[in-house]
Amino acid sequence: MTIRPIRVLGDPVLRTPCETVTSFDAELRALVRDLLDTVTGEPGRAGVAAPQIGVGLRVFSYAANKQVGYLVNPTITALDGAQDGEEGCLSIPGLWFPTPRAMHATVEGFDGHGEPVTVSGSGLLARALQHETGHLDGVLYVDTLKGDARRQALRAVRSQFAPRVTR
Repeated sequence: MTIRPIRVLGDPVLRTPCETVTSFDAELRALVRDLLDTVTGEPGRAGVAAPQIGVGLRVFSYAANKQVGYLVNPTITALDGAQDGEEGCLSIPGLWFPTPRAMHATVEGFDGHGEPVTVSGSGLLARALQHETGHLDGVLYVDTLKGDARRQALRAVRSQFAPRVTR
């Protein structure tokens, strides 16, 4: 089992849109294994995207609603309904903010051999699918917030992740 370290806010890989996977080879399948190990290896993780472990490819894993899997080159194809709830991110540890998301999501992509895959989910799985797809575009959940929640999140992020000046 290989649990990879999570990159945190400030690492440029988190803000860089990922490259489309073009080679469905052993190297990709090794990345998928690492993503699955990383999402399932510690409790409370609902998803891990490749940039969170330092890889700029369009791949993520998920573990939510008793479903575990991954998608390569995912595209959200349907969103329906609405849910509110606290959301956090492994790359912004310790911070949680109310984040509106669609209640139901369908995402299409591929498996590690290039075969088409469709994943649909509700609740936490829908939230994870949307959150992880955002990572592949260089978007963090705090970027989606509006109003007071956004202001609070940005203050907290600056406070926690701003470089500290020492004398």
